[in-house]
Amino acid sequence: MFRRRLPQAVRLLTVCVCLALAYDDNIEVDYADSYFNEITDGETPEPTLSPAPCSSPDLTKWDKIFSMLENSQMRENMLLVEMESLRGEMLRFVAQYGGSCGAAVETAGKRMAVQLEGRLRQTLEHFKLGDPNSAAGNSVGNMNHLKTMLEQLLSTARAQASRLGKLESSCFGIPGSGKGMNTKPGFQLPGGGTLADREQEVTSREASLDTTLCKELGVRAELIDVLKSSSQRYLPAGCEMALLFPMRSRRIYTAILPDVPLSLSSFTVCMWVKPTTMSNKTVLFSYGNRQNPYEIQLLLAQTSALFTIGGEAHLVEAQGVVNQGKWVHLCGAWSSNRGLATLWAEGKKLASTSGVAEGHVLPDGGSLQLGQERNGPLTSSGGSGVTGFEGGFDPKLAFAGKMTGVNMWDRVLSEAEISLLALSEGQGCQQGGNMVSWGVTEMIPHGGAQFIY
Repeated sequence: MFRRRLPQAVRLLTVCVCLALAYDDNIEVDYADSYFNEITDGETPEPTLSPAPCSSPDLTKWDKIFSMLENSQMRENMLLVEMESLRGEMLRFVAQYGGSCGAAVETAGKRMAVQLEGRLRQTLEHFKLGDPNSAAGNSVGNMNHLKTMLEQLLSTARAQASRLGKLESSCFGIPGSGKGMNTKPGFQLPGGGTLADREQEVTSREASLDTTLCKELGVRAELIDVLKSSSQRYLPAGCEMALLFPMRSRRIYTAILPDVPLSLSSFTVCMWVKPTTMSNKTVLFSYGNRQNPYEIQLLLAQTSALFTIGGEAHLVEAQGVVNQGKWVHLCGAWSSNRGLATLWAEGKKLASTSGVAEGHVLPDGGSLQLGQERNGPLTSSGGSGVTGFEGGFDPKLAFAGKMTGVNMWDRVLSEAEISLLALSEGQGCQQGGNMVSWGVTEMIPHGGAQFIY
């Protein structure tokens, strides 16, 4: 058994050895760098350091030529763009200043012609009168003198013609051409169109600009009117609230409850009002008691403002100071020392009367209200708005509109203080009075009057 298998094992071993020898002859391992292609043109390059695998190869002669051509093409394109821009600027310059330059040339030519004409007339007159330096009747001397004068005129004419030509050339010349530009109306300008067309276009643009400017001025005036109108809708002098009296009614008023007694020998009362209706008599501010309901009254009568102390016998009036639907600042001041009563509107003293309730002292315990006056007997209800109170008011005297910045001081304010209070863009509402202070003193609206913000 063993003898039979021994030859087979020998043959198998022989085959394996042959195969191993064959593979050993064909396999070659190359550990050298293979980053570069083989050179086939027969040139033997000089040994250099091996570059990094990701670095770009050296440019050949043809690559450099193509790169130079591309750079040249880019520069040519940039030059063409700049030339087109320069051409457009030149055309705009010609269209804009061609007419004015032509007018300058024409003016210079006229001035030169006038000068030449003057010199010629002077020469003729000199010739007619004769040369005082030459002998009388010496015709040869006169002819020589005339010849000299004519030569001077000719030289002057040539010099002026040369100057005019230079002016025309510099004004209308095309850069680099050395020739003047044709100024005939039909001459074709570079880029199309004639000089007459350009002048007409410039003229039409100027007319269009003038029309647009006029329209803009009109719109600006309208905007100013709108702003003035809209500013009247807001509260003046930095006020944050106002009293609204929606209509004329005996039930609509506002009661003021001061914290201090109103026993005064002088005072100043100021307020901003904006009436919506005008009548012969409208009550803004009123103070009175059972004995005299008319101790203090600040009134409106159509477009006039009225101020009374102790009754209508002592009246101060300023006419034409109130307009319907517009805010106006009013102040009334009085001092018993001299009996001087003064009425102010928009920070200006418009009326003053002396001898008004001189030596009088306002009694305490009266009723102070806005938009109405007590003109009838008071009941024990004390103005609560129930029984007997409505009888003390007249609907014909009621105020309709808006009111803000109501303040009262126990002294006569100076002109500077009142002027500051009357500034529409100022902060008059933040300067409260020591007797009645807007936003601090309690004010109770009745019958539909209300505070608005």
